[in-house]
Amino acid sequence: MAVPTSAPRRRGRYTEQDLLRLRNDGRKYELVNGRLVEVPTGGQHGEIVAALIGRLYASRQPDTVLYSDSTGFRMRTGNIRSPDAAVMRRERLPEGRSPVDFADGAPDLAVEVVAPSESQGELAQKVIEYFDSGAREVWLLFPDRQQVYRYTAPLSVVILNRDDMLTGGDILPDFSVKVSELFE
Repeated sequence: MAVPTSAPRRRGRYTEQDLLRLRNDGRKYELVNGRLVEVPTGGQHGEIVAALIGRLYASRQPDTVLYSDSTGFRMRTGNIRSPDAAVMRRERLPEGRSPVDFADGAPDLAVEVVAPSESQGELAQKVIEYFDSGAREVWLLFPDRQQVYRYTAPLSVVILNRDDMLTGGDILPDFSVKVSELFE
């Protein structure tokens, strides 16, 4: 499994423009505190994300937009985060349309599939940033444990185990799946 590392070093801080100009090397990067940070992914990760996006797509509402992990969201801190899946209400987008580059603010729902190499500190920072930037929910999916941590506020979490049902709440009222099915 890939370990979070920084892109090639340079003097000074990286900017949003640097992230936009980054050549596609098959890796996923986020802009974090002026550094380009590689986000760990892999085959299992990609399979889980693809299946989840299919389920989210089937239950999305007409007034929402679903995004994949290639979409960057501009946090209040200046960081650019790219959750593995995201749902955002159209009313939060300029003229109800997705921007060409990064979306301002966090999505209403940010979903992260957690790699074993990601630290608790990194995850906590992401959760806090998402909520500070406008998220209403954050889901952390842990494939190795077959658990979902469903945050409705930075310090308000419900841990769902393999036999529990994950629902989309008021963001995706038609979404419901048994947690174990997320990891099949």
